[in-house]
Amino acid sequence: MATLNVDLGSRSYPIIVGADLLGDRALLSPYLAGDEVVVVSNDRVAPLYLDRVTASLKDRRLNCQILPDGEQHKTVGTLQLVFDTLLDNHCSRDTTLIALGGGVIGDLAGFAAACYQRGIAFIQLPTTLLAQVDSAVGGKTAVNHPQGKNMIGAFHQPVCVVSDTRTLVTLEPRQLSAGLAEVIKCGLICDELFFSWLEDNIEKALAYDEEVLEYVIIESCRHKAQMVARDEKEVGERALLNLGHTFGHAIEVATGYGNWLHGEAVSAGMVMAATMSQKMGWLDKAQCDRIRELLTRARLPIDPPVAMRSADYLRHMKADKKVSGGRVRLILLEAIGRARLVSDYPDALLHEVLGEFSG
Repeated sequence: MATLNVDLGSRSYPIIVGADLLGDRALLSPYLAGDEVVVVSNDRVAPLYLDRVTASLKDRRLNCQILPDGEQHKTVGTLQLVFDTLLDNHCSRDTTLIALGGGVIGDLAGFAAACYQRGIAFIQLPTTLLAQVDSAVGGKTAVNHPQGKNMIGAFHQPVCVVSDTRTLVTLEPRQLSAGLAEVIKCGLICDELFFSWLEDNIEKALAYDEEVLEYVIIESCRHKAQMVARDEKEVGERALLNLGHTFGHAIEVATGYGNWLHGEAVSAGMVMAATMSQKMGWLDKAQCDRIRELLTRARLPIDPPVAMRSADYLRHMKADKKVSGGRVRLILLEAIGRARLVSDYPDALLHEVLGEFSG
């Protein structure tokens, strides 16, 4: 078991990574605000792990809310179901909300915790690789809107994150690959040695090698925890974690939430960002080829949907949270392992890149 720390002063919290951690009463007890606990999960994860978690909470006043699975359900309407459970059971401000599931459950339950009675404690128990390496860490919580992904939300930090690596054995290969997109992103933005290590070990990760996956989770969380500690509200450096996301979110919205997994859309988005970085004169062809090859070996798409047009991208990219002064800001790469936030790119260059990737 490994423990990292997100250093936010009085709101600091641990990220605990290891095998067979779900159901460990000793791990959760110090982070429960009071006797009331509400566990939020979905109809895919709950049959696998809910009993194990609730057994460790049997000395608490416990309620559960099981939501439908899928990105298409990450809505204000689904959020209302969580509020209904909290209110129907007269939950007080010292209730702890536990998110048991992937990124959708973590984001949605975290947003409910941020809003209910102006903020209650919540614990992240992520069960997908994408959630364990990225979305469960950092306090970003949100629901989607038809016009934009994660456009309705709040920053609300968990009181702890417990990542049980054994949950990954029940993860479908497509979901595992989607998580690896965020891992590869981590190497691209700030750690060229980690990117090189992934080039040597990606097949082991795809084969569910426990030691490799644990290292992947720890390294990704270590980098993200450091960025969050330095820039909690994403006013500067933390924005680099959105490499590929401005393009990727446009893909998710345009194709309908859930048809492209988040990591798949980010993968194609990172290739688009790398291509634009090359046209800016930063990346060379060999570096772009390395990025494409690693994503391909991770069984991720490197081309966006053929049906999307330049106008589709621009319409959705203009709703991105990084838009400032009406201008879309992009995360681009100066080199593998070094990213930057760019707003002064030539518009013609962006249109050229979008044209190359449009059907």
